[in-house]
Amino acid sequence: MGRIQKNDNFIDKTFTIVADLLLKVFPASKEEKQAFAYYRDGMSAQSEGEYAEALENYYEALQIEEDPYDRSYILYNVGLIYSNNGKYVKALEYYHQAL
Repeated sequence: MGRIQKNDNFIDKTFTIVADLLLKVFPASKEEKQAFAYYRDGMSAQSEGEYAEALENYYEALQIEEDPYDRSYILYNVGLIYSNNGKYVKALEYYHQAL
């Protein structure tokens, strides 16, 4: 965990800084913070086209995250990755789970 971003995109860097601050400030359990960190790292990897790494992080987040609303975002992003890789049936399965 604790992914280092490869690109110099201002928006991605800003998101990472804000996400780190939110993890420190919001009253959340250790598990909730860990799930969010995996989700954040998955989003970072996904934005860089590192889909295998993104999926690993999203799957780790799904193992921890219990909130249905938060899980839906993770599942949706997993679906996006499968869709971008031409695996439409698998993408639809994850989109359906996200609903």
